[in-house]
Amino acid sequence: MLEVAVDHDQPSAAVKIYFNRGNGFEEESSVYLPLKSGRITKRLFWMPFGVKTLRLDPLESEGHFTIRHLRFVWLTPWFAHDRLAQRLANMHYKWRNVPKRQVIKALKEQAVSSGRPWREIALETYEATFERFSVQRSYGDWIAGQVKPSEAELANTLNGLAFKPLVSVLVPVYNPTLEHLKSCLDSVLGQAYPHWQLCIADDASTDPAVSALLADYVEQDRRVHVVTRENNGHICAASNSALALAEGEYIALVDHDDCLAQEALLEMVVALNQQPQARLLYSDEDKLDEREQRFDPHFKPDWNPDLLLAQNYISHLGMYETALVREVGGFRQGFEGSQDYDLVLRVTAHLTPEQIVHVPKVLYHWRATEGSTAMSSGQKDYTSQAGLDAVAEHVATCHPRARVEHGAFANTYRVRWPVPNSKPLVSLLVPTRDRVEILKPCVDAILSRTDYRNFELLILDNQSTCSETLAYMEKVASQDSRVRVLRWEQPFNYSAINNFGAQNAKGDIIGLVNNDIEPINSDWLTEMVSQASRPEIGCVGAKLYYPNDTVQHAGVILGIGGVAGHAHKYFTRHAIGYFTRLHLAHNLSAVTAACMLVRKSIFDEVGGLNEAHLAVAFNDVDFCLKVRDAGYRNLWTPYAELYHHESISRGADDNTKKRARAAGEVAYMRETWGEQLDNDPAYNPNLTLVHEDFSLR
Repeated sequence: MLEVAVDHDQPSAAVKIYFNRGNGFEEESSVYLPLKSGRITKRLFWMPFGVKTLRLDPLESEGHFTIRHLRFVWLTPWFAHDRLAQRLANMHYKWRNVPKRQVIKALKEQAVSSGRPWREIALETYEATFERFSVQRSYGDWIAGQVKPSEAELANTLNGLAFKPLVSVLVPVYNPTLEHLKSCLDSVLGQAYPHWQLCIADDASTDPAVSALLADYVEQDRRVHVVTRENNGHICAASNSALALAEGEYIALVDHDDCLAQEALLEMVVALNQQPQARLLYSDEDKLDEREQRFDPHFKPDWNPDLLLAQNYISHLGMYETALVREVGGFRQGFEGSQDYDLVLRVTAHLTPEQIVHVPKVLYHWRATEGSTAMSSGQKDYTSQAGLDAVAEHVATCHPRARVEHGAFANTYRVRWPVPNSKPLVSLLVPTRDRVEILKPCVDAILSRTDYRNFELLILDNQSTCSETLAYMEKVASQDSRVRVLRWEQPFNYSAINNFGAQNAKGDIIGLVNNDIEPINSDWLTEMVSQASRPEIGCVGAKLYYPNDTVQHAGVILGIGGVAGHAHKYFTRHAIGYFTRLHLAHNLSAVTAACMLVRKSIFDEVGGLNEAHLAVAFNDVDFCLKVRDAGYRNLWTPYAELYHHESISRGADDNTKKRARAAGEVAYMRETWGEQLDNDPAYNPNLTLVHEDFSLR
């Protein structure tokens, strides 16, 4: 086991260990470990026989570093196998959700069948779970580049507010580390916004120093109020005791060892003045390590109801209208560990999207200590179960047939929405021209790997002349009653071809499918139909991979490259993604038409795809934005997985005419949607519009 912790000045960093067995150091004999910020990172490796010397490369590029911890630990085979199996079960797409006791057995069976040593296969698979990608800018650099407002500027902002509500800050306390509690309370007392009330509920702490410290703060500032509970009732009961003290129009929730940015309450009240309809506001957040260094920022999207069903992305800092919190019953016992999640689900059920306001600034610092959920979301299993119960209860109110289950990672969830009892007919539209070697695998895979049976497949033939292609289309249509071939005898225009297909479709749901798509999981269409059948949902997109198992599409982010780009492009198939988003169903502004479902009624309502201005590119983004403007939520799901051999049948924009057409499509999108392209509510203004990796702007 390699254990290492390195402080450095890089945006991201990884160490490498090289082995020399007498022939020098070579890449083929090395191990790679991307470093986690602010803490010890560990990985297994196999020490080759005959090693004479080791070499440690602490960085991959020039920079400053300090090695804080470095240790090699010899492991027993049993322990090594257990840790390897655990990581594969947690991190590798082929082994996720497989009980770890079965992983080693399966690897050995695979070794027998392939004629390779099982350890070689195991280590090769284990190696694939360590991501190799570079971040463009470090969070430390980003923080250093932020202009901190002066005291005079903060005072001017405060004086310019027309509405200055009292904000009651609720802090339930139970036996915290005294220094952490002091930092927390000092961060409230140091707020640039003075109209606050600190409501502390001491949940019968057994450490007498806690009550003494709280008494000191009551003496320091009349705005500090403390209630001491006679019996320990846990977090929900203590939070309700703090809530009972609240006199403010709004409450803000703070944990007893976390800290607020100096301008936190001021920024929230500024947003409230700008959007007075707000009844719930939330900010971005980051974490504090044991050395008080900030790391792991979470730059969140605006209101994203399907993401909220998958994880509590709202979290900190949350500021709620006090009357509304009391109206829904405050904090409910039985949801300890996910009490904030339960509260936000119940509160948002009473609100319109306009009443939920996101403040895209890091205003809350979540302390990451050993055993805390900030350090690892898997630290407290009971929190994950409480979250599941909260989501299940919330979902049951809108659809009793929906089921909720744990997601691939701790404190994440999957809602399985039901397909309507009368299964809707799906019309899958597949435009094509010649290239039977592409079309045949696509059509054959859809017909053989789709367990949702009520679909028709319309092959939209755009002037094919290849005799083999024509023969295949005739054959597959005669052999499978679900297949029809429709001729489109016009120059290539992706929008027009699909509009033509939609006019001839018999289904209640339209599926736009490229001719270079191959389903991976047989329930891909069931998942997409279940989402597309929800009345509030518009376009539904799938998770698409290149043939080398890297991500081609995980939703569209507006503004990247000027118009739009694909989220998480080139991440490996098993990658977690930005705050596990590669494994969570969530709302996005747009998804790709390479594999998209939408109800035919919505397709017709917005006038289909734009034939006049977007013959090739961005017609799907334009269509999704029209659907969003019509009042529907677009959604991307990771539970429909397909391969996409992108654009191999159409070719590149590699001549003057094609480049002119592409430039015209970009110009049209900017002219039509420019303001929306620059402000994607499913993204965050602090994240890059150059790359597709969620790195910092």
